Amino acid sequence: MRIAMVSEHASPLAALGGVDAGGQNVYVARLSEELARRGHDVTVYTRRDSTDLPDRVPLPGGVVEHVQAGPPEPVPKDELLPYMPGFGARLAAAWRHERPDLVHAHFWMSGMAARIGAHPRGVPVVQTFHALGTVKRRHQGRRDTSPGERIGIERQIGRDCARVLATCTDEVYELADMGVPPQHVSVVPCGVDAEHFRPGRPGTGVPARRERHRLLACGRLVRRKGYDRAIRALTRIPDAELLLAGGPPAGLLEADDEAERLLLLAERLGVADRVRLLGAVDPARMPALMGSADLVLCTPDYEPFGIVPLEAMACGVPVVATDVGGHRDSVADGATGRLVPTGDPSAIAATVCELLTDERLRRRYGAAGRDRVMARYTWQRVADGVEQVYRQVVVGHTLPSESTEVA
Repeated sequence: MRIAMVSEHASPLAALGGVDAGGQNVYVARLSEELARRGHDVTVYTRRDSTDLPDRVPLPGGVVEHVQAGPPEPVPKDELLPYMPGFGARLAAAWRHERPDLVHAHFWMSGMAARIGAHPRGVPVVQTFHALGTVKRRHQGRRDTSPGERIGIERQIGRDCARVLATCTDEVYELADMGVPPQHVSVVPCGVDAEHFRPGRPGTGVPARRERHRLLACGRLVRRKGYDRAIRALTRIPDAELLLAGGPPAGLLEADDEAERLLLLAERLGVADRVRLLGAVDPARMPALMGSADLVLCTPDYEPFGIVPLEAMACGVPVVATDVGGHRDSVADGATGRLVPTGDPSAIAATVCELLTDERLRRRYGAAGRDRVMARYTWQRVADGVEQVYRQVVVGHTLPSESTEVA
């Protein structure tokens, strides 16, 4: 099958940890790699954000095509909307000569560009949103920098595409509220590289412990990830240190607004000596870093899916996560970790303290987490589900009417 992946801001080549580089980049890269391994012809189309990039880059997961859409420089994803018609026109031109069997669009703006490119060729589009504007607006309010058109375009894409491929059951309910019928949605979770993330993987450069227990939080250094809650919880957790991995390289943390906010909070709360911001961590070091922790904390306001809990579980480390979004699917409460109310640092602290005093329970959670990952969340399992959706869509596809064109 000839598959076109469209991921306008999240390139599989990007270094992880930046404001706009996280789980979506991993998803596109690993899914493409697994599908290519099965014999599919995969091309990933992403926006050119540098003049130094070649037009095509071969990968284990196929080929990355850099599409000229807007200036060839980094642009925050929330400012990319004006360039999507041009992105879509370039896709249409490329697919005129080499028509894919199916397009898989990642994020709402990719869905817009993919629709423009695919419609003239009669190519079905599968849409994965990775995050929904309704959820972001609900939780961020005035801090939401998304274009005002986002929710309306998402609603139209959700209704008009061949299939929405959601990453968790919570998203199905959210889409239904937007008018996308549940029968139009298939749920296939994100995955994790269980060979890379595994218990006892040796590594170098892991920080030495300063306290008796180690707590770890990982991901993009943005406010919605809720690292401030973990810092507030630390005031009630004696004999523990908190490591935060993610964001810019360590040498650039001083210039990062969120890093400054978190460090000032830790100082004000009297726990600055027990909080360490590591900055961007080499992916090769992440399994060893996770394995050095007693618990991994995932405390965001909301999480469309969340790959960090899977990485921790694959490493045999229990997870304490807020009871939101994809966490409800991935973390088996009371079996592989605990789910706690969002916005409640005292609940985080109480749960962490309970688990830190019971090493046997932590080991049991860790072993169960690894088993759960191997049964449900390897990229092989994910590709099985995605491939099944692709085949259903291709077999059942008919040419859409002109009235469904995204404006």
